[in-house]
Amino acid sequence: GAKLVHFIYHFARHVMTEDVKRLSVDTGIPFAEAVMWRSQDMYIAKARHRVAYNKLLQILQREDFVIDEYKKKAR
Repeated sequence: GAKLVHFIYHFARHVMTEDVKRLSVDTGIPFAEAVMWRSQDMYIAKARHRVAYNKLLQILQREDFVIDEYKKKAR
C-alpha cells in the first residue's frame, strides 16, 4: 500500500544519499548535504535539485568511464 511505497521511497533516498556522500569524498563539493536540506522556497529547491542531479550524473559518467577502461585493459 501507500505506507510501503513511502517507506521504500525514503529508504531509496537514504541509500542514494549515502552513496553520493561516499562518491563525493575529497571532491570539495558539499552537494550531498544540500540534498538533505528542506527548503521553503521552491526556486531554491529546484536549483539544489539541478545541482545534485548534475553532480550525480558526472560521478556516474566518470564511474562508467573507469569501468570501460578496466574492461579494455582486461582484454
